[in-house]
Amino acid sequence: MLWRRSPSDGTLEICVVHRPKYDDWSHPKGKLDPGEDPLAGALREVAEETGHSAVPGAELSTVTYRVGDRPKHVRYWAAEAVAGRFTPNKEVDRVLWLPPAEARARLTRASDRELIDELIDALPEAAPSG
Repeated sequence: MLWRRSPSDGTLEICVVHRPKYDDWSHPKGKLDPGEDPLAGALREVAEETGHSAVPGAELSTVTYRVGDRPKHVRYWAAEAVAGRFTPNKEVDRVLWLPPAEARARLTRASDRELIDELIDALPEAAPSG
């Protein structure tokens, strides 16, 4: 889960992405390349989808849901955005940086919304929750 401190006031902002293929809002995520380390793959996907490099933090829960008749398992880490700029691409056409309450309201899947409190609890220092 990609996060940053707001450039304007230092409060916590969470990155959510719009995927036109599914017309949904989610956290950046994707598939591993063959033999790829899961954390390295997560950071690669964040960079590909959002244009931002990130410093990984605590591992968060693994979320499982169904895509068609198959289960999909997604591992998440807290990841602080350190540099980058979004450019729309075929997988993601919009990126929003939102305070936690607004991110919860925007995310399509309940399982994505549930991760927000876990992220807040895992952040270093006392992160303002906006």
